[in-house]
Amino acid sequence: MRDYASRRAIFLVLILLVIVIAFMDPNFLAYSTLRDILQQNSTRAIIALGAGFVLIAGGTDLSAGRVVGLTAVISASMLQTDKYAAKFFPNLDELWVGIPVAIGILAGVLVGMVNGVIIAKFKVPPFIATLGTMVAVYGMNSLYFDMEPNQSQPIAGLREDFTKWGTGSINLGGGYTIPYIVLIAIAVAAICWIVFNKTRLGKNMYAIGGNVQAAHVSGINVARNLIMIYAIAGGLYGLGGILEAARTGGATNNYGNMYELDAIAACVVGGVSTAGGIGTVPGIMAGVLIFGVINYGLTFIGISPYWQLIIKGLIIVAAVAFDIRRYVAKS
Repeated sequence: MRDYASRRAIFLVLILLVIVIAFMDPNFLAYSTLRDILQQNSTRAIIALGAGFVLIAGGTDLSAGRVVGLTAVISASMLQTDKYAAKFFPNLDELWVGIPVAIGILAGVLVGMVNGVIIAKFKVPPFIATLGTMVAVYGMNSLYFDMEPNQSQPIAGLREDFTKWGTGSINLGGGYTIPYIVLIAIAVAAICWIVFNKTRLGKNMYAIGGNVQAAHVSGINVARNLIMIYAIAGGLYGLGGILEAARTGGATNNYGNMYELDAIAACVVGGVSTAGGIGTVPGIMAGVLIFGVINYGLTFIGISPYWQLIIKGLIIVAAVAFDIRRYVAKS
């Protein structure tokens, strides 16, 4: 039973959180509450999956939040209605929604590739490499955001065919709906599970994170795989930023601030090892849900946001301490 509890600890913690909050306010178990939690955390789940790729490969990525902001601004700037007075590109004809989305994802992929090249080819530690790109991406995004005639004004007035992917939903009947953004997050998680478990890249990712020297000796092209991993992560950050703009109906250059820390924390709490080589998609999703339940649930029962930060901090420290203890025990 102890071994079972250890392997399922993350899910047991999630269930316990729900039970405690529901005991204090039974309305927390309403379907509308579950739907709101899932909708608010779908973009964070996609971003956390991107961070999971990097962490399992033994790296880290501090640029995730700024990539989210960059892609949110890029996509939103090209998807405003013609009737909006303060249009970012006044003379831009209405584009098919897929074009700005593709450009935004491509921007995220390019940032990820830059991270991968700096780390794999120039041997710069991931923390320093992604710290540098985090600052640089924010600077580039701010310059773009400050272009005339926008001049750092929040981008709003987004087209309905774009915002529906963040706010629209499918009617299941009987008053039940499921948001499009939740379905997108589930689809992305399913694809990531396949990559993690059924592809050569996934196997190489775990091997590199477990022991990079052994992976190199066994014939794995470490540099090429790292570049691919960081590029995929960047693409997921980009998709997360685009959906965040669609969900909120706007964007600024400060979108995504500190999202990288939330993503890393969700991964660690979800069982992704800080030493690399260990992690699962269900664990990452459970980690995101834990923080989602904390943020939404504690607000739901009227607990101060400051207490929420304290609780989140303690959970993160406990998860890392458990991970280190497990790593030392295996060594």
